[in-house]
Amino acid sequence: MKNYLVIGGSSAVGTELIQKLLDSGATVYSSYHSRSIPIDSDRLVKFALDVTRDEIPDGLLPETLNGFAYLPGSIQLKPFKRIGLDVFKEDFELQVLGAIRCLQSSLKSLTSADDGSVLFYSTVAVQRGFDFHSVVSTSKGALEGLTKALSAELAPKIRVNCIAPSLTRSALSESFLNSDKKMEYQSNSHPLKRIGEPTDIAELSHFLLSERSSWMTGQILHLDGGRSTLD
Repeated sequence: MKNYLVIGGSSAVGTELIQKLLDSGATVYSSYHSRSIPIDSDRLVKFALDVTRDEIPDGLLPETLNGFAYLPGSIQLKPFKRIGLDVFKEDFELQVLGAIRCLQSSLKSLTSADDGSVLFYSTVAVQRGFDFHSVVSTSKGALEGLTKALSAELAPKIRVNCIAPSLTRSALSESFLNSDKKMEYQSNSHPLKRIGEPTDIAELSHFLLSERSSWMTGQILHLDGGRSTLD
């Protein structure tokens, strides 16, 4: 039986991913913070975790982990001249240092699997560059760099990849989608004329965590409705 660790499982994508992993017969260990995970299963171990300050509890993880996904994130859109240094630090703590902290705690179990897979999440804004995205682009750009570095260092036992989506329906994106006019605008900004759905991201995540992607590492995958490459 496969074992997976999903950090941030109460997010929209996290919940979808957990369900896909459970449906495949795996056991899932998943953290949550402000919202509980709306799934119950005897193969789902849920635990509270503030990734900005907490360590994963000792003895919680199994001896072997086949996959690790780090989902915590934020969207803070402000003009650069109005952003205090503390905002950059807080975002970096959540999106980058939290990922490092959790992965370091899990590395022994991942190494024991021989086929471990690590998955981070970035944003299309790193590739394209958008107004007011300096905070999130800084943090996610660092995660993309970490993906490349770790994929080299941890091979061949552990693969490391990163998904860089465009706007996806979630609690974080609600303010950008809470009217018909906003939804139409955001949909039309993508060549495929729709925003992402949590299942879009979870489907690729499930693939990357599984042995089906066993010859893929060090990749930044742009799952963004064509926004990163097409006008």
